[in-house]
Amino acid sequence: MRTFLIRGMLAGLCAALVAFGFARITGEPAVDHAIAFEEEHAAAPVDGEEPEHEAVSRTVQSTVGLAAGLATTGVALGGLFSIAFAFAYGRLGRLASFGPRGTALLVAGLGFVAVYLTPFLKYAPNPPATGAPATINQRTALYFTIMFVSVVAMVLAVNVAKRLVPRFGAWNATLLAAFGYVAVIVFCIVALPVIDEVPGGFPPSVLWQFRLSSLGIQFVLYTTIALVFGALTERAATKVAAERVPATVA
Repeated sequence: MRTFLIRGMLAGLCAALVAFGFARITGEPAVDHAIAFEEEHAAAPVDGEEPEHEAVSRTVQSTVGLAAGLATTGVALGGLFSIAFAFAYGRLGRLASFGPRGTALLVAGLGFVAVYLTPFLKYAPNPPATGAPATINQRTALYFTIMFVSVVAMVLAVNVAKRLVPRFGAWNATLLAAFGYVAVIVFCIVALPVIDEVPGGFPPSVLWQFRLSSLGIQFVLYTTIALVFGALTERAATKVAAERVPATVA
């Protein structure tokens, strides 16, 4: 487990570097537009009152701050991914009868859907100037609620699919489990309240670009972690297998 954890954190750091480049190109322009909108519609300061100054400059936020945030996220995500991989590897039976790379991609795909994509469909992230500070606790609670339900439903779906394989086959078992997962998520999406705090006049293109960028950043993180971790693990497994082969007597 320790080896997997170190490998996962290293993969997460590599993923953070790739995600940083992606975020700089696709996400930062939308954030700049959102901040400009916020400043344009901000209330004028009262006479004698000094305007608020940024504690951290926008330049630092979009470079060092962004890199540090992604590095922290990548390393943490890589560590959690390695734990999930350790539990899944060799235990999925006919659902994943492939090697480390295939298992890593499967775990990353399921994790991406359960942890990020499903909550994204209900509570997509918003850029600056589009959220009310008074509702931040409610929004956070609702977001983690749907994430928790999604993760639990995904774990149950995988276990159900594994149990159904002997009776229905891998393909049909996977479809039945996926249908069950989707049914739970649809119910959750319908039942939870809607939160729409985007102010009138906010450019839809900026909102769309920011949300697509957020989705893309997470996709890059999960995919890169799976590819790097899978390659490292497969290489290590091949090396161990080669060392176990008895030397040929000349």
